Amino acid sequence: MNKLAISLFSLLLTLGAWAPTASGQAPDPQTARDEISGMYTFMQDGEFLQITLEDPTNAAVAHGKPAFSTAKPGNVSGFVSRFGTLPSDEGSFLDQFLKQGTLDGNKLNFTTEVVHGVFYEFHGTIEHGPGKAPGDEAFHVLKGTLVEHTTDREGRATARAHEVEFKSFPRDRVSEHPKRD
Repeated sequence: MNKLAISLFSLLLTLGAWAPTASGQAPDPQTARDEISGMYTFMQDGEFLQITLEDPTNAAVAHGKPAFSTAKPGNVSGFVSRFGTLPSDEGSFLDQFLKQGTLDGNKLNFTTEVVHGVFYEFHGTIEHGPGKAPGDEAFHVLKGTLVEHTTDREGRATARAHEVEFKSFPRDRVSEHPKRD
């Protein structure tokens, strides 16, 4: 009986050494980049924000930090796809690319290009939301202040700040298909 118990205990120790631990093992940098990168809701239904974390070497996953954390500021690219609000573009989709964007830790900042006299600035954080897995809806949530800058035909500039919460869209699960000969 003792030999059996010792054998089972040794087997469990060996398997435990190979199994990832919740706090000791972090995802690889590609996983961290992929989890952050994706589509998020924007101001209205049908509008969205596409975020892409550019530099996988910035992910601080080697230090056991959350997947969205970075050791140094990482470059963020992407675009906003929104409905036009002017009489000339009302109802049309307008794409506004990010002019600049950074992710430093969980702090996300970006500014869009100007399109039809409008550009956006976002200052906030990226956090885990109510989604349970990386592919779930609202797994990540962008929380912060979105400032909408507009310039009218006479050149008058206005800025309106909105407290926002943008949720990540669900992702399709890609299953591996067997290779054919």
